[in-house]
Amino acid sequence: MRGRVTAGRPPRPGPLGDTPMAPVHNIAVIGVPLDLGAGRRGVDMGPSALRIAQLGGRLAALGHTVTDRGDVRYPVRETRPSGDPRKRYIRDIARVCRQLYRVSAAALDAGSTPVVMGGDHSVSAGSVAATADAARRRRRPLGVLWVDAHADMNTPSTSTSGNVHGMPLAALLGSEPAELAGIGQVSPAVRPERVALLGIRSLDPSEKALVRDSGVHVFTMSDIDRLGLATVTQRALSLILRGRADLHLSLDLDACDPTIAPGVGTPVRGGLSYREAHMVMELVADTGRLRALDLVEINPTLDIHNTTAELAVELALSALGQRIL
Repeated sequence: MRGRVTAGRPPRPGPLGDTPMAPVHNIAVIGVPLDLGAGRRGVDMGPSALRIAQLGGRLAALGHTVTDRGDVRYPVRETRPSGDPRKRYIRDIARVCRQLYRVSAAALDAGSTPVVMGGDHSVSAGSVAATADAARRRRRPLGVLWVDAHADMNTPSTSTSGNVHGMPLAALLGSEPAELAGIGQVSPAVRPERVALLGIRSLDPSEKALVRDSGVHVFTMSDIDRLGLATVTQRALSLILRGRADLHLSLDLDACDPTIAPGVGTPVRGGLSYREAHMVMELVADTGRLRALDLVEINPTLDIHNTTAELAVELALSALGQRIL
């Protein structure tokens, strides 16, 4: 599925309305139907679910120019060996991430904002590396806002499952898994002081030490409860965007509470509410710095009437300019 999306007949408006806001973006929608990094099947259908929820058409209705660049090539899980049990399917995952890197880099160089539709969260090893290299070419640092119930900072030596969707941020920050850490032009792709984790509430015991020692900024759901979502998000953005930094937002839908996002593979109770999730996106939009967006871990086989994909589209709209008034 490739092509230019024009506004045409307006799609059904969302609960927040579809009000165009500056700046207008050229947006490249990129599908990555990859589920090799996850333990539970189904997230490979995430891009289709987002297209059914009219992601491209609703972004176009905001005034953006949207081009759907189709899906990157991906292997069929049943035909591939899982390989090293500490980092299952790593070679195939790295191959897909390198393809995504090239497609995202081309979109960024053409002045477009990639909106990456996952797939499991391992795809962000490719998308973030592309945004980081593009920022360097612009002589700007890159800030990464990782909105997720999990830190995704396990390594092959700490992971208890070997599922690579729990490792992409570790690869972007360091050297493991090496197959993902070496995708971009510079390794590590991002600096820890330019990374903020938001909405964290589920960490593996061995992963906690990695997160504490990494130097990244961590804002748990407990921090949000105590300080308030707006305060926490603004603090996170101010830390990672100081100076003239660009922004990459990587949104795992399990950051949201399962009551509003049931269609995810690793749900964790106590997540962001509907309005809290939109506020994060609105504050991102207010920065005017967003250069790329990941929407990952949507599992239609576990969803209810495409509710989670619909939510992801609404959140993407808020991040890219939709407002109530």
